[in-house]
Amino acid sequence: MKQVRFGEAPKAARAKRARSPVQRVQEHAALGVRYNHVRKGVVVAVGLAVVGLVWALHDKHFSIRRGEDKPLIAKTTGAESDSESGWKADNVRTVQQKLRDGGFYSGEIDGAYSSDLAAALTRYQRRNGLPITGQLDVDTSKALDAKPAVTTSPADLTKRSETWRRLRKGEQQTLAKTNAQETSLPGTEQSKPEIAAESSSAVNVSTERLRDYVGAFVLAGLDPHVGAEADFFADRVEYYDQGVMSHEKIRQDLRRYAKRWPERRFWLAGDITVEPENGNRVRVTFPLRYELRKGAKRSSGKIDKTLVLEPAGEDLQIVAVNERKAE
Repeated sequence: MKQVRFGEAPKAARAKRARSPVQRVQEHAALGVRYNHVRKGVVVAVGLAVVGLVWALHDKHFSIRRGEDKPLIAKTTGAESDSESGWKADNVRTVQQKLRDGGFYSGEIDGAYSSDLAAALTRYQRRNGLPITGQLDVDTSKALDAKPAVTTSPADLTKRSETWRRLRKGEQQTLAKTNAQETSLPGTEQSKPEIAAESSSAVNVSTERLRDYVGAFVLAGLDPHVGAEADFFADRVEYYDQGVMSHEKIRQDLRRYAKRWPERRFWLAGDITVEPENGNRVRVTFPLRYELRKGAKRSSGKIDKTLVLEPAGEDLQIVAVNERKAE
């Protein structure tokens, strides 16, 4: 191998230094052309990327204005969730028809989610031991062989308030109470017969109306307006083991309860029983299952809850409430 002496440049380097000034100018010019070509290519590529981004944002802006944001996302992912498809008119119509066939719903089969439909869902849930939500939740949709449609939007939460108020007053009663008592839908148990219906005549209401009242009371306990179920109570009430309490004190207690257990679920674990009380009062007892949660803290069980009701104009109000652990 040929040795290179110290200080002696390689042959290629010597040849480069030996190039004439004219050759060097030509090489620099060629290098400038190549550099400019690459630089122009980069500028064009960056420019196209910016234009594409601007058009994407422009399209996104107008899509949001047209209310098309969710469909665009669905097309991008290539899939639609069960909750999204649950709100489709054909799914809601299926639920409406099944509830009407069972005597729970008397509205139009129009595919629209309304407070009438929410009230019918609450009746169905109450009758079949499902969590009382007034919504087409996962458990209820499974029983009805439909897709769930649950939302926590402000409009939906307002509808929940309308639902329990409607049930409380006995509005939109079922199409045929006899059919509702005897007909079972997919995944349901046979309804129980009227219990002590004649005893409820003391307040001139039917047992079915009292069932709606109980369902409304339970649903009000889930209202986003904390303490909403206080509207069911009279001005002064025999309140559990705390003695007689005012309406406002009861509301404060309900708010403390909701703060202690912000996540709550309730089921009616059976039918109501009705017994006459002194005067024009009536005692209504019903088994209630519950699941309460706050973070990692949980509580669950079953109680027998008792409401003593008396007429208040065309409505009913609670004058006493108590509960005991169910056996």
